[in-house]
Amino acid sequence: QVQLVESGGGLVQPGGSLRLSCATSGIIVGVSNTGWYRQAPGKERELVARVEPIRFGSKTDYADFVEDRFTIARDNLKNTVALQMNNLKHEDTAIYYCFSEDYWGQGTQVTVSS
Repeated sequence: QVQLVESGGGLVQPGGSLRLSCATSGIIVGVSNTGWYRQAPGKERELVARVEPIRFGSKTDYADFVEDRFTIARDNLKNTVALQMNNLKHEDTAIYYCFSEDYWGQGTQVTVSS
């Protein structure tokens, strides 16, 4: 059974940082297309960042709105994927979902507010 469990969300002030983590079981993230989506209230779910499988060079991809503020990191030994988010903005407020291939976590809330 595949499970993805996110953690690390919370309330942060504009300009602050958060590190999201996604623990997985039943799937090998190193051979999977893995990353993060987010969904803000009233908006569609959108890709934030992803990392390709090792066989494709572990290439990373970021949404334009990331603007070099976020970094995705996959740990092949721990089978986890993290998202370091710096210089957070109000518009980053959303539920952040970890995915690996066709599997999804339950999401973690990120709220950026002063």
